[in-house]
Amino acid sequence: MSSDALILDGRRTPRGKGSPRGALHAVPPLRLVTGLLDALVARGVAPAAVDDLLLGCATQVDDQGADLARTAALVAGWDAVPGATINRFCASGLDAVAVAAARIRAGDAALIVAGGVESTSRVPIFSDRGPLYADPEVAAIAGSVHMGIAADLIATIDRRDRAELDAYAAATRARARAAWADGRAAASVEPVRRDGAVVIEHDELLDHDPTPAQLAALPPAFAEAGAAGQDVIALARHPAAGAIRHLHTRASSPALADGAALLVLGDAATAARLGLRPRARVAATVTCADDPVLMLTAGQTAVERLLARAGLRAADVDVFGFAEAFAALCLRFQGALGCGADRFNPDGGTIAMGHAFGATGAILALDVVDQLEQRGGRWGVAAVSGAAGVGVAALIERLP
Repeated sequence: MSSDALILDGRRTPRGKGSPRGALHAVPPLRLVTGLLDALVARGVAPAAVDDLLLGCATQVDDQGADLARTAALVAGWDAVPGATINRFCASGLDAVAVAAARIRAGDAALIVAGGVESTSRVPIFSDRGPLYADPEVAAIAGSVHMGIAADLIATIDRRDRAELDAYAAATRARARAAWADGRAAASVEPVRRDGAVVIEHDELLDHDPTPAQLAALPPAFAEAGAAGQDVIALARHPAAGAIRHLHTRASSPALADGAALLVLGDAATAARLGLRPRARVAATVTCADDPVLMLTAGQTAVERLLARAGLRAADVDVFGFAEAFAALCLRFQGALGCGADRFNPDGGTIAMGHAFGATGAILALDVVDQLEQRGGRWGVAAVSGAAGVGVAALIERLP
């Protein structure tokens, strides 16, 4: 018998700068997860009632290897919780939430904690040296290019100019600062502590606030990679684009971050038995694949399929939480679905606050629940584009 997949609670860490100088560099990703597990227990989640812990993580080596989910369950004292770590690149955390929701709807589980973690400062991007990145022959066959090359290709195809990308980068930072200033962004944030002291309690990358002149002065971030052969691979699939115009800078790209997020999902009977109030339900999810070179369009494709499956229009959605995988993708999404800054990442996004790969989708899902509650809205969508053209989207309905 099918059940609704209800979101009962959730917490996230602040996002730290993905650098050895970042506030979370000294905190292993395992400790980010166990800190959130402890916080959920303090909020009424009984580990003995949890059927599984699903954790998205994009780079599963070193500090993030050896099934980090099961390791976290053991270290937190959740010994009876199995734990699985999921890799769908940047969409991993949202995919973990989607898998948890599907299992609850199917009756396979009654209570699952799902989310994601990534420490880009301790486990750098590409350090798993998978063949998609490290084997030139595989990369050529798969059309694998750096995400920034894909973003510049899309900007070229869409005939964007540098000023548009810089303007979007400035606007998302302004929205994020406003959300933190009035307390909206902190609704589900759990400060990270170490040895009893608070390490960080806000999204650290917001401390950087470039002026318009500083934005305009930044050099293109991916021209060198393009000249080294990446443009050739991209244009082999999309020759009509002509020469790729390298327009994205560090400021109009998602900054690397460290962070974690966990959501508690369950059915109605379990929520009632444990005294947990359902906040929302995961009404539908879509996982899809798109052009592996354009790559970052997959999140938008997932959203379009999600809305069609649910019989909704973009105008019915109160909040879109979309991973800001470069400014050009956000502008394309807004144009295609007809949503402005009032509904599209209204409290800023990953360009402003950082991209902690495996955690980003779970952070977005949690943010969407918070924003629906703050606005009194009904429908929200969380979506992420990942490497190699994968996309995941979730439709979330706030419950009264």
